[in-house]
Amino acid sequence: MNKKEAKKTLLIGCVATPVPHGAQRSKVFLLLFFQKKKFLLAFLLIFAADIWHRSTFTSPSPTAILTDRNGVFMAQIGGGPAGYGYWPVQSVPPRVALAILALEDKRFWDHPGVDPLAVLRALREDAGAGKRLSGASTLAMQVARMEHPEARSVPAKFMEAATALVMTARYGRDGVLKQYLRLVPFGQNSHGIGHASAWYFDRPIADLSWAQIAFLAAIPQAPGLYNPENPLGLLRVKHRAAEALARLRAEQIIDAPTYQESLTDLALLQPRLHPARDPDALHAILRIAALTSSAPLTPQIQSTIDLGLETEVSGIARRRLAQLEPEGARQLAVIVADRASMKVLALVGSGNYSARQEGKIDFSARWRSPGSTLKPFIFAQALDEGTITPETILNDIPDSGTGVDNADWRFLGPLLPAQALGNSRNVPAAALVRAEGFSRSEAFLTDLGLRDSSAPTPYYGLTLAIGGMPTTLIRLTAAYGALANDGIWRPLTWYESEPAPAPARKISLATARTVTLFLADPMARLPSFARMGATEFPFPVAVKTGTSQGYRDAWVEEYTADYVIGVWVGRPDGAPMDELGGAASAALIGRDILLQLYKTETDGQNDDDFAPPPQTAPQEICAVTGRPGHCAEQLTVYLAATAPHPAAAASIRLHITAPLNNSVFILNPDTPPGLAVLPLRAAGAGTAAVEWFVDGQPFQTGNPAQWPATPGRHVFEVRTAGATARPVIVFVQ
Repeated sequence: MNKKEAKKTLLIGCVATPVPHGAQRSKVFLLLFFQKKKFLLAFLLIFAADIWHRSTFTSPSPTAILTDRNGVFMAQIGGGPAGYGYWPVQSVPPRVALAILALEDKRFWDHPGVDPLAVLRALREDAGAGKRLSGASTLAMQVARMEHPEARSVPAKFMEAATALVMTARYGRDGVLKQYLRLVPFGQNSHGIGHASAWYFDRPIADLSWAQIAFLAAIPQAPGLYNPENPLGLLRVKHRAAEALARLRAEQIIDAPTYQESLTDLALLQPRLHPARDPDALHAILRIAALTSSAPLTPQIQSTIDLGLETEVSGIARRRLAQLEPEGARQLAVIVADRASMKVLALVGSGNYSARQEGKIDFSARWRSPGSTLKPFIFAQALDEGTITPETILNDIPDSGTGVDNADWRFLGPLLPAQALGNSRNVPAAALVRAEGFSRSEAFLTDLGLRDSSAPTPYYGLTLAIGGMPTTLIRLTAAYGALANDGIWRPLTWYESEPAPAPARKISLATARTVTLFLADPMARLPSFARMGATEFPFPVAVKTGTSQGYRDAWVEEYTADYVIGVWVGRPDGAPMDELGGAASAALIGRDILLQLYKTETDGQNDDDFAPPPQTAPQEICAVTGRPGHCAEQLTVYLAATAPHPAAAASIRLHITAPLNNSVFILNPDTPPGLAVLPLRAAGAGTAAVEWFVDGQPFQTGNPAQWPATPGRHVFEVRTAGATARPVIVFVQ
């Protein structure tokens, strides 16, 4: 192809086609015209779609300012990478609109989103100076730029102008103003007038003064330059705010006295400062953030945390943990709650949030074995069910038939319930679990919130007495709150107006107070726990320690008239500590915290000032027989003031102590016939005549008795003239 022929070639859609002559050439040019028109139409449609998309208002996630119970800043929560703020503006107070428009867009109500006069003024000023001095951006154009940030250029400015025109047509000027006041940055990562009003002045926008409004209106022009926390930035903000007030005065929006008063206020104005997040409160902050993530946020959330107390408790816990580390302790968790309201005052989720990688784990919410800390609830259920009374004798003996041993491999013989609980004996507690029935005991503990009621119920059996059912420090502390509050359970709360289940009675008032008296009596802890140790205080405190199998977890739960405190000590990997139990670790931390809370000396005795059960009176009874009178070991318990003589009451509160309910016995084939016997014992009847029934048939009179064991399922009952004990089922194989 020569040059002349090449010039006659036209590229259409990447295909070289020779240009025809005559009429055919006219048809080709007509086709090209329509192709260009289609291309132009397609371009306009794409452009229009893009502008429509750009003009659509977005709604960034709102955030909240979190403070402690005293209004001290803790953190901002919610939101995402866009930053903090972005609260919807339901209505714009007229004074705020006037101040913002006086500085940012005086002709806002007159132009359609782009101000031609401002554009001409900007072109004239820029041409005269030889550089860009004025951008002529209206509020609508600024919203377009905030919605879709781009580098400053002529094409970007053109897109902003087009978007502003469509945006104003779609939403109206009032909608554009609201969106501007939602998105506009006010420095310090604050966006929107609602957030900035709370951030800088701790008040809603409707309550802002003219000086405060002008102050805020001055910042958006250059948030980095007008940073109020920078002394020079604060001067710049006040200078520009004074200009805003002057414009408002010139336009006669404010009168002369208001103008002078506002200038005086502006000179004295000090915005609220925001310290860095307290590292000791990070676990509490994260927990509140998680709790509020699915709930409608409010601009400000007041937590129940006391930051001053949080710092004290964290310091106490950290110092004790350092002392316990040589014995294998690696982490801890502490909760301090107000007793009456169960509002959390302090949370220590780990020894140090930043020190180790596992420090970021909130161990107050980790499922761990609670050891003996479940025992008070086992005794509470038995008291409420009438299985035992404060004067019932429980047997801490090796032939209990439970297969459960005590942690110290010792047996203390006959014990009152206060002693059995105070000494944290496993054998009597396991006997109570069996007497109540495994499913009933598990249901009772679940009802107290100690496990997730929606989860499948595993079979814990007698291990309930020794901490076989895992729980968390949060759940355990809430359950102890039920004992501390006369049997009324309420969940721990973390911020004001937190939605929560209504308080509910889980334990009777009399039982809750009885168990509290058991836990607060240092004499009831003898001989397992020495006097004047970590569980004894110079003021009334109910205390229960716990240690899981293998010394993997150490606990203490304690409460006073004012506080409920829970402490956990252990290892994040679940490995055993060096025989470090609750009394030697967690109880030390709990004691240090309580003494700091009450700021008192450690000398003196613990006066039992907890309220007794209603209509009861203190009475000394024998710890061996459960009856009044002198004996080698006595204990003070509260009995009904109008109750019959304890000996008579015992006959009414009759129950079988051996064999235990749901026991399984396997006959030894080498035992001669007639020698395989099962001991039968009843408590509460003393030496009074009782009648035993086996499988509904009379068997023998007397207590104790012996029954010749035969294979099968058997039901044992015992009766007196005044009472019948709950039946016991036994399986013999």
